[in-house]
Amino acid sequence: MIMYDKKTLAADIRGGALNSRIEEVYGCAAPQTEVYAERLAKVTEGFISTFPENGQVQVGLYSAPGRTEIGGNHTDHQCGCVLAASVNLDAVAAAAPNGTNVIRFFSEGYGMIEVNLTDTEPVESEKESTASLIRGMAAQAKARGFAVSGFDAYCTSSVLGGSGLSSSAAFETLTGVILNDFYCENSFDAVEIAKMGQKAENIWFGKPSGLMDQSASSVGGVVAIDFADVEKPVVEKIDLNLAKEGYALCIVDSRSSHADLTDAYAGIPVEMKSVAALFGQEHLRGLTVQQLMGRTAEIREKCGDRAFLRAMHFVLDNERAQQEAQALRDGDFDRFLAIVNESGHSSYEYLQNTCVEGAVKNQAVNVALSLCDVLLGGRGAHRVHGGGFAGTVQAFVPLDLLETFRSSIDAAIGEGSCHVLSIRPVGGAIL
Repeated sequence: MIMYDKKTLAADIRGGALNSRIEEVYGCAAPQTEVYAERLAKVTEGFISTFPENGQVQVGLYSAPGRTEIGGNHTDHQCGCVLAASVNLDAVAAAAPNGTNVIRFFSEGYGMIEVNLTDTEPVESEKESTASLIRGMAAQAKARGFAVSGFDAYCTSSVLGGSGLSSSAAFETLTGVILNDFYCENSFDAVEIAKMGQKAENIWFGKPSGLMDQSASSVGGVVAIDFADVEKPVVEKIDLNLAKEGYALCIVDSRSSHADLTDAYAGIPVEMKSVAALFGQEHLRGLTVQQLMGRTAEIREKCGDRAFLRAMHFVLDNERAQQEAQALRDGDFDRFLAIVNESGHSSYEYLQNTCVEGAVKNQAVNVALSLCDVLLGGRGAHRVHGGGFAGTVQAFVPLDLLETFRSSIDAAIGEGSCHVLSIRPVGGAIL
């Protein structure tokens, strides 16, 4: 546990006391540390003003990043492979135990959330709320035999909700890192915290999801993840310096909302699993293109055409995620970009998660994809980002096109729609 004197911490941070740690976590150059330091100083001041009754002399600082999915679109929930990375947008918190059985979590822009830990079972009326995630993470720490009790936390996040960068996974990871530090002797590794986050989201929050979001946020850096054994996913860090390759990572906000899309997301694993069931399997992992083609008529009749296409997407995109990782290991960035583009086409044509079924007037993600296609002119790569249907598009943009690309996207969709990000080398962290 690393704790700081809360009365002097803000001044110490502004004076450079945490600069080396900031550079390590965010992978930033010295001039950028001032921006991150100022944010941390303000979080510390926010804690003091929001929780004046907290009797702790010291406070801890914690961070968990958003994530970007690079390869393997909707492959994780079928025990498949993904390529993902943590980004420099994150949730940060100042926190300290409060001597009660209540977790009080204040998030800028959202207000105070209080969760009484007397009962940590899922609460139906709490579903799809931040409180459910807190309760779920605490419940799992308790179930592992740790004496979990309350704490106060003041949080701010640059991982915007609906951005496709997984603000929920960042929050789950952040909560897990705090609980781990305060009450669990830091016995949970990054993968275990990720698994706790997924379970909290699935059971307490009530949203079906794979483990990719939480793993990328918790582990950090560029990671190739194989979920063949969901209980023991294989996670490998892979080196990637985008600037050295002459590219920037851009996330384009289509300005559409993820609200009311739970059924659309849930339909993908349901349809994929219906195809797997015809082969006597729970998930699609292990099936081949030849097997699907050999039973095309039966799959179409019993599961539907879209289920067939989505199953084909999984089989092909699962291979692509592994090929992307290998291309990066080999230093073949051009090959990597070509596979990213192939994945994007597959999501559009086979997976069909760029637009809600039946939508005519609102096809915001497709509009964003078309803009990227035209502006890149065959260079770089672009694809739907994350769960799809709404939210964001990912683009790898040559540095010589970056300013034109960003200004053109902002002019077409709205100011601030194009976010230029960096890959963060560290996941959930004690600062």
